[in-house]
Formats: sequence, C-alpha cells, structure tokens
Amino acid sequence: MKIVVLIKEVPDTWGERRLDLETGLTDRAGVTPVLDEIDERTVEAALAFADTHPGTDVIALTMAPASAAATVRKALAMGATSAVHVVDDALRGADLLLTADVLAAAIRRAGFDLVIAGNLSTDGGGGVLPAMVAEVLGVPNLTALSTLELSDDSVAGERVSDAGTMRVSAALPAVVSITEAMPEGRFTTFKGIMAAKKKPYETVDATALGVEPEDPAVPRYIMLSVSERPPREAGVKITDEGDAAEKLAAFLADEGVLR
Repeated sequence: MKIVVLIKEVPDTWGERRLDLETGLTDRAGVTPVLDEIDERTVEAALAFADTHPGTDVIALTMAPASAAATVRKALAMGATSAVHVVDDALRGADLLLTADVLAAAIRRAGFDLVIAGNLSTDGGGGVLPAMVAEVLGVPNLTALSTLELSDDSVAGERVSDAGTMRVSAALPAVVSITEAMPEGRFTTFKGIMAAKKKPYETVDATALGVEPEDPAVPRYIMLSVSERPPREAGVKITDEGDAAEKLAAFLADEGVLR
C-alpha cells in the first residue's frame, strides 16, 4: 500500500496574520511557520494504518518554498517513510487550479493507492483542493470524513452533515479529505527526529513534473484587489429604561435579523 499525504506549512494560528497589500499573498515575515494542524491528523491517519500493515509507504507531499523543509521533516519525524517537496519560484502565489495540477502531477510521479488530505487549510480556507486533485487524477473522492477505514482495495468512512451521518465508500485508488474529528497527530520523539534526517527527501520543480506554471492556454484565476480588514467599530449599547426589549427588537430588525 502506498499512501500519499498532502501537507502544508502555514503561519501559526496563534500569531497575527496579515496580507501583503502589494502581492496579495500572506505576509509570512515575523510569523512562526508550522505544519497545519489538520495535516498532522492526515499524517496520523496514514500512520495508524501503517502501524498495523507493515510495508505500507507513507509519502508526505507538499508544494512550498525551500524554507519549508523543517516543516516537511516533522512529518518524517512523526513516522512518514519519505517526502516529496515541490519547490519552484514560478509557483509562488499559485491559485487552486495550478496547485491541483502540480500536486496531481507529483502524486502520479510518486505512485499512489490512496491520497489523504485535510478538508480545509487554516491559511487559505478554499476547502476544494482535495476534490480538484481527485478530478485531475480521475479517481473517486470522499470528502470531509470524520472516520476512516482502509482495506487493501477500498476506503470508507463517515461524513457528518446537517442532514445526518452518511457512510461513504470507494474503490482504490482514491482521494479522501478528513476533518478535525479524526485523531490528533502523534508527538515526535528524539529518535524520530534523528531518523527523519536519513529518510528519502526528494525536491522537484514544475518542469520535472511536466507542468508549465505560466501556460497561456490554461485559464487561471487572478486577484483583482486586496485591502486591509477595516477596524472594528464600537457596538451598540442598549440601556434598559423599561423599553430595552423594544430597542433590542428594533436593532435586530434594522440589522435584518428580524422581519
């Protein structure tokens, strides 16, 4: 079994995050980079299967600047068997379409039975990348799984929605995305950190994957404008003089909450 886990380096959610108003990209200067918490869970999901199925390869895959190497090695320290790091300045600021093309090309190159991704990154929040990767690869996609069951030829799990809990399944190869309902990632140990330094770590660029980042024949999304979040305004304070209920109802009606 070969499992590819999509991981991403993101700014620490405890730090203050801003956009660079010139590039429209996240300003990462001065913010501690970390492995996205949902991706720690994806690595854990793959490792949980590998723990009971010797010979399973868990490949950590990311598209990120070269500076993200330490974050990728955390996945190796957790127990992933190898890593593929796509590094290319031409991919800086890549939109979801281009990102999906690049990741799918890297996945094909590595070979896979299953791809596991988080359902939503904390810095982008698109929530569609796993489905886009599955579409490019031409394989089934199970989204937002709160449980994961894997066999030699199929994958299944539960998806919780407003309509209830659904059980879904697909034949392998497939792409799945998981939610924060899955178990947390395991802690790294000193032994794991030292072992990570000796594990296979491949760095490739877009050319090696056969992807042309600036292909004019491929339509891409562009950002038209970006601006700072407006400062928070003071709220409305209602003083009860015997008519607080009426004032509150009027306020809610003005805000469109009541009709």
